[in-house]
Amino acid sequence: QVQLVESGGGLVQAGGSLRLSCAASGNIFSINRMGWYRQAPGKQRELVALITSGGSTSYADSVKGRFTISGDNAKNTVYLQMNSLKPEDKAVYYCYLYGLGAYWGQGTQVTVSS
Repeated sequence: QVQLVESGGGLVQAGGSLRLSCAASGNIFSINRMGWYRQAPGKQRELVALITSGGSTSYADSVKGRFTISGDNAKNTVYLQMNSLKPEDKAVYYCYLYGLGAYWGQGTQVTVSS
């Protein structure tokens, strides 16, 4: 079993920044990629950013240039630096890991006030 523990969510004013962290633990034998998804009220869960074990990254168009994903392979941890936050970034952010299976964190709330 794999556990993902997220931290760093909260309330911030528009234009502000937050940094999310996600630490993976448990029976981790291989990690292909980790990343972040988000789900706003009444909307489907959507991809925000992914990083592969080799360091390749991909982003949703809506966050390109504002969000940066990074990882620490030694710590099995992934980070999401979110800058220039907008009210439309408000959502529950979920950590995601894909290795021998797909795993999700419990989610962390990000609220951006206008």
